[in-house]
Amino acid sequence: MGAGPAALCIVAELVEQGLAVTALASHTPEQPWPNTYGIWAEELESLGMASLLGQRWTNTVSYFGDGDNEEGLAPIQHHFDYGLFDPAALQDSLLSRCGELSWNVETAVSIKVLGRDTEVLCHSGNAYRARVVIDASGHRSRFIRRPDHGPVAEQAAYGVVGRFSSSPVESGQFVLMDFRPDHLSDEQREKPPSFLYAMDFGEGIFFVEETSLACAPPLSWSELRERLHARLSHRGVEIKEVIHEEYCLFPMNLPLPDRRQPLLAFGGAASMVHPASGYMVGALLRRAPALAKHLAMALAVEPPLDSSALAREGWQVLWSPELVQRHRLYQFGLRRLMSFDEARLRSFFATFFRLPREDWAGFLANTLPLPRLLMVMLRLFLLSSWEIRLGMLFGASST
Repeated sequence: MGAGPAALCIVAELVEQGLAVTALASHTPEQPWPNTYGIWAEELESLGMASLLGQRWTNTVSYFGDGDNEEGLAPIQHHFDYGLFDPAALQDSLLSRCGELSWNVETAVSIKVLGRDTEVLCHSGNAYRARVVIDASGHRSRFIRRPDHGPVAEQAAYGVVGRFSSSPVESGQFVLMDFRPDHLSDEQREKPPSFLYAMDFGEGIFFVEETSLACAPPLSWSELRERLHARLSHRGVEIKEVIHEEYCLFPMNLPLPDRRQPLLAFGGAASMVHPASGYMVGALLRRAPALAKHLAMALAVEPPLDSSALAREGWQVLWSPELVQRHRLYQFGLRRLMSFDEARLRSFFATFFRLPREDWAGFLANTLPLPRLLMVMLRLFLLSSWEIRLGMLFGASST
């Protein structure tokens, strides 16, 4: 169920395993995806998919100074290429791998396990049966059970693709995080911090996006829009033409689903958003093949497994014990960062990017094996100031 990147990723792999797939979605999978999807270029190269990048930057930087002096204006150079997917190319590539499969444009209203099969009843009255059902309809799915751990923190962003009175970033530059707060009022500095994510698209077109880290409740789009305009104005930049506005809101610390349930999930519905970075597409591309291959093997078992058993097989692959432990570590770190004020966040990230590139890049992509992840987190702790160390251990509100 679904027609976004997660759904197309898993459907493509299931079809390539020779399985019979029925696809349901509330809209056609050809409907354009509205948001931008970023990824470190090396991560995509390792998958042999670098051709799907629509934009690529070598000049990648971040700003973690206060912006009030010369030192605060100096960027941190990442020396690591960053790219944006060409969303149409990614969508077309995945659709082509789905072969002649056609999507049933339907809205599911109930799902029932009927012994060997699972039935999906749709608003139209049509019912579909399958050996196993995968919900890839996004984090708002109402069919996936998960524990209630309290308010869910969300990352919010408001962005503009457009033309400006002067360049909001240097020519050919990608800015991962600009945390300089010199444009904020005293009142705004008391609120949860946000940063600029920006890039030069060439031909006088830029993308600028004001992004908050995870907050519960999240910062509003109106607040982020106000901050973005204040940031640009402080640097003498005006928006001359709006080509596209982008609104993002997604959970960062969504609890892992109940992995005993007879309904399988993938993507946002399966809590696959990286709690530390907010990225997911790289994980979708890496983890879909193993899940599809394992399901193909499980479906061939004699005597046949029922729906509940097949779903459990899928959950065990999707969230192996190691992946669960890594996810818990990331969520622990996110809770600590959510307690940091703007000054501590700037200090934390400045230290984070002093780690060896393969360490911070693997941390952000969630590709580090658990033992190495633990060592990287320990190294980060030792590199940090005592103020940050205490915040990591007890939360900033306790220090």
